[in-house]
Amino acid sequence: MSSTEAISEETIREIASHYEAIITLLGEDVTREGLVKTPMRAAKAMVYATRGYRQDADQLINEAIFTHEGSNMVIVRDIEFYSLCEHHILPFFGKVSVGYIPDGRTIGLSKLARLVDYYARRLQVQERLTAQICNIIMEKLGAKGVIVTCTADHLCMKMRGVEKQLPATTTVETAGDFSTSAELRDEFFRAISCNR
Repeated sequence: MSSTEAISEETIREIASHYEAIITLLGEDVTREGLVKTPMRAAKAMVYATRGYRQDADQLINEAIFTHEGSNMVIVRDIEFYSLCEHHILPFFGKVSVGYIPDGRTIGLSKLARLVDYYARRLQVQERLTAQICNIIMEKLGAKGVIVTCTADHLCMKMRGVEKQLPATTTVETAGDFSTSAELRDEFFRAISCNR
């Protein structure tokens, strides 16, 4: 099911009508050639950008959890994501790295990326996004420990407000063994910083 199929055409048209009103209130002419189709395009883009609300984590994982006897750390580094700041509805985007220590089960690697998008594709703050990714991996895998780092650029800082172009924000969330072991955290950070 595509993200637009999960929302009725009637709802998309209603969202488009709100975009038309906003564009008009900003002082533009929505009948101008370049803007005639913009409200509908913007509505469809917003539906796509917030598709995480209409997805189900279990369906995304799709039974891709497998028995695994090993207990060494599994790391997927630099999963790109795009999200919308819930305070200004402006994009923030960056990369997430995930590490976990299996406790008899592993997950298909692409499913970690799907879980990142599951939470990124909605109105968000970076701190919550990082925690939600960590918590769902811990919950679905029953891992011994999970660590998630997220580094992002925020357009709400770059194109409005303080208008600073260089700052990036990094958040870290841990669960299980990663919360209690500085040695494990150090191992993870060494692994994700190699070859950079």
